Amino acid sequence: MAHFFHTSNGVQIPAIGLGTFRIKGEQAENIIKYAIEQCQYKLIDTAGIYRNEVAIGKALTELSCRDDIFLTSKLSPHFQGYEEALKAYQKSLDDLQVSYLDLYLIHWPGKSGQKVENPNNKTARDGSWKTLVELYQSGKVRAIGVSNYTVRHLEEIESSGMMMPHVVQNEYHPLLAKDPVVTWCQSRGIVFQSYSTLGEGHLITNAEQYPALTALAQKYCTTISQLVLRWSIQHGVPVVPKSTNEDHIKQNLELYNFQISDGDMLTIDDLHSGHKFCWDSKDVY
Repeated sequence: MAHFFHTSNGVQIPAIGLGTFRIKGEQAENIIKYAIEQCQYKLIDTAGIYRNEVAIGKALTELSCRDDIFLTSKLSPHFQGYEEALKAYQKSLDDLQVSYLDLYLIHWPGKSGQKVENPNNKTARDGSWKTLVELYQSGKVRAIGVSNYTVRHLEEIESSGMMMPHVVQNEYHPLLAKDPVVTWCQSRGIVFQSYSTLGEGHLITNAEQYPALTALAQKYCTTISQLVLRWSIQHGVPVVPKSTNEDHIKQNLELYNFQISDGDMLTIDDLHSGHKFCWDSKDVY
């Protein structure tokens, strides 16, 4: 199983990273330090809208480890648009106390304050994408991409003739095993990266609803979390699970001492229902 994935421009992305959604302040500092120092995490995923970039920047500075970490942040929907995106990127750099990002994503295809059907959403995200392309071409970010985009949103970029994303980060877990965005991206050499791989924790806290996962975790002598994370990576999808529990943070890296059989991969795939626990951007125009 891959420890790294490669973007179309040759950037190496760790297969497993640490998500930081809803982790702020001193807790974020401590979690980042623990993950890097004690567990050797190599990817940290944040976003402008998480409001934890300052805390993460402080931790990275104190550890003096910037060049050893793959650092991702995302453009807030509040700052969707060409000029706003440029300023937001610089603010992320300043808050994180870094001179570049490894990956910068448009977090959402819409603009805050706009109704989903408003055509200004497309105008704003087109402007944001132009900014990200320019940042990449000028060497200020190593890779660029989008998050929460549907196939329709991605086809807009493709048909425009503009540079395609290196990475698409969307919700992905066994209940979305057959999401068409995954195959669309992978067929074009775009890295599809998963967030909420454990279904916002639902697959763990409601394990009795998914006896197949419980049985397979027992078969492979793993936790359900480890099983599902391994399932994702075996499908070629890197993961950024979030946790504030030190034991879970450590366990989420321990995925390389077992391999799920092809038949068991299909069993997990068959849990697909199309259910999303997070945001659905299908109505954003």
